[in-house]
Amino acid sequence: MQLHEYTQYDGLGLAELVRQGEVSAAQLQACALEAIHVVNPRINAVIEHWPADAVTLDAAAPFAGVPFLVKDIAVAMAGKKMEMGSRLAAGHMAPADSYLMTQFRRAGLLTIGRTTTPEMAFATTTEAVLYGVTRNPWDLSLSAGGSSGGAAAAVAAGIVPLAHATDAAGSIRVPAASTGLFGLKPSRGRVSNGPAMDEIFSGLGVQLGVSRSVRDSAALLDAVQGPMPGEPYVTAAPGHTWLSQVDAPPGRLRIGVMRDANDGQRPDADTAKALDGCVKLLASLGHHPEDAAPSLGVSWEAFVLANARIWCANLVGWIKGMAQASGRAISPETLEPATLACYRYGQTVSAVEFVAALDVRNTVTRQAGAFFDQYDVLLSPTLPSLPWPLGCYGEDEESMDGFAWTARLFQHSPYTPLANVAGLPAMSVPLAMSGDGLPIGIQFMAGLGREGSLLRLAGQLERAAPWAQRRPAVWAGTA
Repeated sequence: MQLHEYTQYDGLGLAELVRQGEVSAAQLQACALEAIHVVNPRINAVIEHWPADAVTLDAAAPFAGVPFLVKDIAVAMAGKKMEMGSRLAAGHMAPADSYLMTQFRRAGLLTIGRTTTPEMAFATTTEAVLYGVTRNPWDLSLSAGGSSGGAAAAVAAGIVPLAHATDAAGSIRVPAASTGLFGLKPSRGRVSNGPAMDEIFSGLGVQLGVSRSVRDSAALLDAVQGPMPGEPYVTAAPGHTWLSQVDAPPGRLRIGVMRDANDGQRPDADTAKALDGCVKLLASLGHHPEDAAPSLGVSWEAFVLANARIWCANLVGWIKGMAQASGRAISPETLEPATLACYRYGQTVSAVEFVAALDVRNTVTRQAGAFFDQYDVLLSPTLPSLPWPLGCYGEDEESMDGFAWTARLFQHSPYTPLANVAGLPAMSVPLAMSGDGLPIGIQFMAGLGREGSLLRLAGQLERAAPWAQRRPAVWAGTA
């Protein structure tokens, strides 16, 4: 198989070729490694790669033989580094597979490397000091988003058809929107974070991946969902596969259209035009979109403050543990200014303040639940603007405390954190392009456990307004 042929397929398509004997897993791996060699020097998405483990593939596995990349945080692969984008954790080796890694292996995915992340995944851009900036394959001067920016850039550039990603405030959806991919954030309790962690950011963080096709994300969720021993949250699996939902009719949906974000931001001209186009498309497909303004139940300032306290208090334990394991001091030589500020801010959060933050989480969750009693889906832009130029996200970070840095993150992606706080499924769908030829993601959110509603709608939109043939400037198949 030639590289230009490899890049034409999604993950399920490649697995089918392996099952039919038309290509071997070794050939697919060779193509992926060649793609890394060809495009990674330009985008800096893959920080380490290796030959896949020699395994006996189960032909029945959904992604049998498909090359795969894991993000440098949250998922542990035995004997491989997990450095969390930080100099403090540089060289740290995972002693054993996490539950999710075990599921990736059972799905037939052959993990060949790690992708970049901002330090501790504490940004929605990927510009860490440890491994340098990750560039957007559509325009190398722009951010690929974050915190799963390396995963998104690698998939968008054709290195692999899908890659592992995490999401605690939009970190699957933001990079998917920035690079023209499909990104599904599952419900809280759908995918295990164990065994080392019961929760990520007190239930705000989840894991899955980014992909170039809806069906790949659906099949990935089928492969990795389900409780493991000791799960703190369990969202029961449905009586059908998620993959089966992609081709199923979604019915006539009542869709609330959120134009302005909860912080008052309005989308820029390109994004507003894309949202209008999506509303027209949905109406033409028989749905009922209407303007809506879902309330958080608290002020935007209270919402950001609660998130800052939850995030930063959680960060303290992580950083102290890494410092102890590495023998390194917690200092400006081991942590970036914003991360160090968030660590220091987290140390000031009292137990009473932390419990109050969880109470805000409850208020927001109940408010969102009431909204989805009225609507099937909430529609909004994924981001209020096109991808930011590299370098501007971190302007003045030396002067910020942990609250101010969280506010910066939420300013960049104000539409996405609601799904994390309320534990809801949400997806970014690459439905539009700007006048300058950059991808624009449209976000859809549904009630807890209703990934099926999203996947049925996503499949319909993918057929009505396909994006599979769009190619960024940096694309392995044409290099």
